[in-house]
Amino acid sequence: MTETMRAVVIDAPGAPEVLRLRTVPVPVVEPGGVRIRVMAFGLNRSELHFRSGVAFSGTFPRIPGIEATGVVESAPGGEFAPGTQVMTMMGGMGRSTDGGYAEMVVVPASQVIPFVSALPWSTLGAVPEMLQTAYGSLTVGLEATDGSSLLIRGGTSSVGLAAAVLAKRRGMTVIATTRSEARLPLLARIGVDYPIVDTGEVAATVRQIIGAGADGAIELVGVNVMRDTLRATRQGGTVCFTGMLSDSWTIPEFYPMDWLPNGVRLTAYSGEAQGLPASVLQDYLDAVATGDAVVPIGREYRIDDIVQAHRDLESNAVGGKAVVVLV
Repeated sequence: MTETMRAVVIDAPGAPEVLRLRTVPVPVVEPGGVRIRVMAFGLNRSELHFRSGVAFSGTFPRIPGIEATGVVESAPGGEFAPGTQVMTMMGGMGRSTDGGYAEMVVVPASQVIPFVSALPWSTLGAVPEMLQTAYGSLTVGLEATDGSSLLIRGGTSSVGLAAAVLAKRRGMTVIATTRSEARLPLLARIGVDYPIVDTGEVAATVRQIIGAGADGAIELVGVNVMRDTLRATRQGGTVCFTGMLSDSWTIPEFYPMDWLPNGVRLTAYSGEAQGLPASVLQDYLDAVATGDAVVPIGREYRIDDIVQAHRDLESNAVGGKAVVVLV
């Protein structure tokens, strides 16, 4: 008799209602792969892009989800012992292979990160993609130095909040934006030095705070505001394009001499599981456990509520990381 599990399946792109909770066969795992029993998974804006059909890659039908947190059920190659706590992300999950919106997922052992923590699964499930993207943006995208200044454009997004937490642990001065004045206290609570309301133009405000401009900036809103973000950054500084909350991805008729201020560098970051060292993950979780760092969770859901979760994510009603708990 075939073993089954519950999973969310998308047969074809569309509105949140195309997310269907079904009973499907448990995925088969072969040597080199790891089958993970999913305890929780985070929701990401790229999953909205895939679900709605505007993503650049992916096939249907598909179990979506670019990340998952849980325990190893089976690793035929012996890479991990059963019961090991692990996280996984990216690598085609939820696009070219079935992803984390399920009770079990199979991924290559190379994209599995082990950890040890007594934190609740709801907290752990919010971490992988959020932390990997924030950490990679700071270290690879910006090559940020301790004590430098940082502008986070889109600060109340899950990645923006995580980046602020990581930056403050490195003694950085953080300016972070939100479109809603009501969310300024959220930024202040996680340690942002200068929470500001984003009117579409913040360069002048940033330069009032830091005369020469920020040493680095993480762009999470999109290309519709990136020109202003570049002008909020000092000569010799760097802007890392990481996200597009506004769904503005490309620049028509891009003219570098007009877009790029003298000496301001523009990079991008879109990482994989290998971009998050196990030691960095463990340090972050340990810091959360001792109260020295926070996981900015916006809302928690059950897998039965996946349609509503996508509606909330689409309407920007979450205010932090949305996480689905299966236990």
